[in-house]
Order: sequence, then structure tokens, then C-alpha cells
Amino acid sequence: MSQITVVGGKPLKGRVDLKGAKNLVTKAMVAALLGESTSVLKDVPRISDVDVVQRLLQLHGVQIDFAEDGTMSLDPSGVKSARMVDIDAHAGSSRIPILFCGPLLHQLGEAFIPGLGGCDIGGRPLDFHFDVLRSFGAVIEKLPNGTRLSAPNGMHGAKISLPYPSVGATEQVLLTAVRAEGKTELSGAAIEPEIMDLIAILQKMGAIISVDADRVIRIEGVSRMVGYQHRALFDRNEAASWAAAALATNGDIFVGGARQPEMTTFLNVFRKVGGAFQIEDDGIRFWHPGGTLNSVVIETDVHPGFMTDWQQPLVVALTQAQGMSIIHETVYENRFGFTDALNQMGAQIQLYRECLGGTSCRFGQRNYFHSAVISGPTKLKGADIRVPDLRGGFSHMVAALAAEGVSNVTNVQLISRGYENFLQKLTDLGAEFTYTE
Repeated sequence: MSQITVVGGKPLKGRVDLKGAKNLVTKAMVAALLGESTSVLKDVPRISDVDVVQRLLQLHGVQIDFAEDGTMSLDPSGVKSARMVDIDAHAGSSRIPILFCGPLLHQLGEAFIPGLGGCDIGGRPLDFHFDVLRSFGAVIEKLPNGTRLSAPNGMHGAKISLPYPSVGATEQVLLTAVRAEGKTELSGAAIEPEIMDLIAILQKMGAIISVDADRVIRIEGVSRMVGYQHRALFDRNEAASWAAAALATNGDIFVGGARQPEMTTFLNVFRKVGGAFQIEDDGIRFWHPGGTLNSVVIETDVHPGFMTDWQQPLVVALTQAQGMSIIHETVYENRFGFTDALNQMGAQIQLYRECLGGTSCRFGQRNYFHSAVISGPTKLKGADIRVPDLRGGFSHMVAALAAEGVSNVTNVQLISRGYENFLQKLTDLGAEFTYTE
């Protein structure tokens, strides 16, 4: 288990540059399965989730070339079935294999999916994905070590209504409907920037997709698709993480590649807290301007609301704000487990089952600790911390960097799932730490 020993209390200052969004790049790689020719994806980050998808695609016969500059070419002309034991061995904790189903059913008529993991932040049941695939004509067979899917009568369009605008379910519908016979109507769809970028990729490949203002997506199936050339959308989660790190450490970080339109909601909250930012053509500068930070009330929500992945690193900065801040988490029910370590470091964070901060949500009567009250400012002190998940792990790193004294942070390999070269970036920003495998 990898460990970082951090000497905290130093402001992070300097520049970091972003590659493509983890939540888009991995899905764009899967989309290459739908084409008859080679796809080229630019700005692909070297993160462990990308490694997992690359290995899974190669198991299925896709030829991949990954250049040093982040350009990836994917040739699906030799696509083939893979053994479930090999898929299971390479999938690790990633949940991305579930999105292979639609493309593989179109290309091969069958797919195999192992039991899947992912960050323990709340329920993301696979049954809903399988229900969606059944509506397109898939036959699902549960096996002791996973699931086998087939499409003996082909795949056909469907009318689907999501009870919640799930990103994963929307991606599943898109990747399946584009080559299904007939028309598909998806209501209650997610419309995150990463979803819109995936739609742009699919349109380049030959898909016919329209998006209405009321979260309705309509897809007309096509019989064949070609490869694409595309530069991935920047990672807005990583951008917000470095912004929060600048605020928590009294620092000044220029985030190269970040753009204002996709960050608008975050920028509003960042300004309310007391952070400063400056929009440039090639990125956004974030810094702590001095003085007292302000407490805020935030409710996470699907786009265009405040993104759930943004709240965890920002909570660290809010421990230094004057007064009581409230975070009401409405997307994942178990996303506050990371606050235990912050309290151990001196923060004052209380969790509640009630819906705090405004409207009630779907977790309000289900006994989940999904609201947090952060009282500040409090001094953070170094501690021994174990990373629980991707975003929580980065938050722990930010807390260790902001704290007085030395912190030992273990299980840090989870952070590499979504942050490319984060150790080198910390070095470039002036962080003081040592790393051991």
C-alpha cells in the first residue's frame, strides 16, 4: 500500500495543466468499439482508470496506440469476445465494463460482465443498467462469476424514462441506442458536459442524436458507424480540486486548460466563499486573496447544479471559513465518510440524516448521513490517514497540505484513478512530501 508523508502548512503556488476528463475519456474509448475504422482521441490522461479500459479493450481485440502527448488511436477492426476470467482479472475496482455491453452486443451479439466495484460512496445498482439493456432486446443470464448478455433477435429502439438523471444510465442508453434499429426516446436524461461531449463524439461517428431542453434525448439508430477524431473535454473535477487546494492552503494555482462555461456553478460558490479567480484564454487562476473566508450553504445536484465531486475538496477549505457551512448531498448517499479523518485532524464537522440547507431529497427518509455542518475556522493538525476513495482521497491530501505538522497518508494509489501525475504536480506547486511504495 503506497504512502505519502506530508509536511503541511506551505501554500501551494504554481501551475498545473489538465488533460481530458476521466468521466468522458473512458466512455469515449468504449465508444470506439462502435466504429468500423480507427478512432483518435486527444488529451487522454495517464490514470489508472484509463489503463483499465485500455486493457479491457485490448482483451476484446482492439489495437491501441497511446502516444506520450496523450493521443490515443483505437482500431476496433479485430474486435472479438474475451473470456470472463480475463475480464474479471483486468477490471479491478472499475465499473466501466458495464458500458461495454451495448457496443459488444452490436458487434458480437454477446457480452460478459464480471462483478464490479468502484468507490464506496453510495448505491449504483447494476440492475438498472440491465433493465435498460433488456428494453433494447438483450437477454440477461446471471452466472456465479458475473453476467452473460446476448441479443438473439438483434437490438431495437426503446422508450426509456429514468427515475433520476443518472450519468451512467444515460451513457448506457446512448452507447446502445445509436446502432439499435429504430428510434429511442430517453426522458429524464443526464445532461452533464461530459454527456454532451460523448454525444458530440457519437455524432462524429455517424449517430443521429437530438437533445431537448426538458432532459429528453432522441436517438435514431444507424446501421453503421465510423471512427472519430476528438479532443476530450477538460477535467472539471480536477480543476475544482486544485482550486479548493489553493483556497485551503492560502495558495495561488493557475489551472491550465480549465474553462469558464463548464465551471460556472463552481466559480459562483468559490467567489461566495471568498476565493479569487481570474479567467484567461488558456486556463483559470485560483487564489486565496487574504482575509476571512465565508461560510456557505450548498446542495449538490446533477448538472447544471453544484457537482457532487466538487464538494469533498471544498469541504477542506470550508473548515477555515468563519461560521457554519452546510453541505446537503443529494447525489450519493454515502459521500461524507471522508470527514472522519478531517475531524481527527481538528475539523469540526457534524453529519445529519436530515435534509439540511433547503429542499428535501430522495435520501431524506432513508437513514443516511447525507448532510454535513462544518464549523470554522479550525486549525488542522497532521495525522495518520487512510484514503477511502478517489475524491475523498484528494481531499485528505489537501487537508494534509493545509495542516500544521506531519501527516502520513496511505492507500494513495486510489488518487491515481482520476488525477494524472498528481505527485509531480504537487512537487511543481511546492508541496513538501516523501512517497513510498
